[in-house]
This record gives sequence, structure tokens and C-alpha cells, in this order.
Amino acid sequence: MSFLRNRWLHRLLGLALGALFVYAAWGKVRDPRPLIAIIWGYKLVPPGPTNLIALYMPWLELIIGACLATGLMRRGAALWATVLLTGFTGALLINAIRGINVACGCFSTSSTDVQNAWFLVLRDLPMLLAAVVLLAFPPKQKTG
Repeated sequence: MSFLRNRWLHRLLGLALGALFVYAAWGKVRDPRPLIAIIWGYKLVPPGPTNLIALYMPWLELIIGACLATGLMRRGAALWATVLLTGFTGALLINAIRGINVACGCFSTSSTDVQNAWFLVLRDLPMLLAAVVLLAFPPKQKTG
């Protein structure tokens, strides 16, 4: 599995995943208010932390995305991406099992953009896999 340690693969995965994180964060950073309704729709978080999550999570996504895309502290950003994507996928999976389709809040801030939760889980898995590769398989160092 040495191909997972290829530095060009890491650059490509970092750029792609970073761009997705920046794109996902951009609308929510500009106006986090719609995200409150989306988070509430998951029925997993009590009212108190919902506002804090809606305010700070988009900035975290933006920073993670910038670091992944530029390579600045890429493994640290991959750790945070893995944590967030695990949480996102877990929340979607819980709602899929419950039979609740949700507005993901991933790439849209519309609480009416409801999609099939199983589809959203499947969509998140490749992103989670990319983050895990970036985290768990650091690229080989150049020799010589």
C-alpha cells in the first residue's frame, strides 16, 4: 500500500478535499443563521450549543480546507477533517437509520434542501476516506 504514501496523491487529495471544505464553508461563513435551522433539523443537538456550532464550525471548515489545499499543517488539518467528517457521517447515519431525511448543511444553507440521508452518508464516505489517507499514511520523505 505504498501508493497511499505517494506525495502527489497527498497533494491531489489535499487540494480536492481542501477545495470541498472551503466551498462548503463559504456560504455558512458569510451567513451562519440558516445553519441553525439545519443543525436543529438533525434532532441530535440540544438548543444551547446549536448557535455556537453554527457560528464556529464554518470557520473551522474554512481553516481546515485552506490548510489541506495549501499543504500547511496538512496532517493536523487531516485530523480535524477526519473528526468533522466522522461526526457529519455519524449524524447522517443516525438520521438515515431513524428514517429522517435531512437538509445536510454541507454545500447548501437552505433548510428546505432535504435529501435522502442514506445518499448523504454514501456521499460523505469518500471524503472521510481521503481524510483518513492524509492522516494515517503520511507521504514518504525524499531520500538523497
